[in-house]
Amino acid sequence: MTPRWSLPKQDYWSTPFAEALLQHLQLFPGATILDIASGHGIPAFYLADQVGPSGQVLGIDLSERQVIGAQAIQGEHLPWLRFECHDLRALPRDLPSFDRITGNLSVMFFRPNRFEVVQGLVEHLKPGGQLVLTFPSLGTFDSLWRRIDQEMAVRGLLTERRRLEAYIAERPSAEEGRGWLDRVGLERMVVAEYPLEVATGPGPSFLDHPLLRGGFLDDAFECFDDQRLADEVMTTVSEDLESFVPLIAQRCALSGWKNEGPQ
Repeated sequence: MTPRWSLPKQDYWSTPFAEALLQHLQLFPGATILDIASGHGIPAFYLADQVGPSGQVLGIDLSERQVIGAQAIQGEHLPWLRFECHDLRALPRDLPSFDRITGNLSVMFFRPNRFEVVQGLVEHLKPGGQLVLTFPSLGTFDSLWRRIDQEMAVRGLLTERRRLEAYIAERPSAEEGRGWLDRVGLERMVVAEYPLEVATGPGPSFLDHPLLRGGFLDDAFECFDDQRLADEVMTTVSEDLESFVPLIAQRCALSGWKNEGPQ
């Protein structure tokens, strides 16, 4: 039977990353799951549907707006699923332990102390439990960043280039993610990357693309103190789409298991 709460096909960002997450997540009826940075419920609704009424799923997000939106979608359905406002970087001490902890597109919210956040999550993972995280890793949209840097160089924008370079260098790599799991002592680790092409048109279609603008192009705009100059540079880049397509995101999935402890 097809699950009632499947991943939405019309979501061109969260769903492909959630599909990568589900390739590695081992579910079972009755499982307890903590879904961090749960947003509008991808994949929390799917997870709740899979574990059934004997399970429990808690979706947490720092954004009250996102939590309210997810609760509105849920309505009276899936009563074993809850959405609450929490900062995943400082989880409540009384939060219980879970069989599974998932985080779709979550690692970008771990800054500035990513390893410490992973460490805190593992503290709430039951012995024998699994942690699975996805994020756009280093290499995502490299062709775009090169084109923006080229435009900055032509215009002699040294400060802006340094800021862009720092932003790109800050994006975590798959190997860095493996290091976090290794340092917290997880076992049976898997680190995998799945390329994802993002389609867009030139000009406003690119600049106002809901996926690109949120969290990617905004970072490029923030390299500028003069926003009129930012608009000029980014408009020029947007009209030269042929020089940096295809736009490829790297979907990275991290999976690891907590030691079951003394037998």
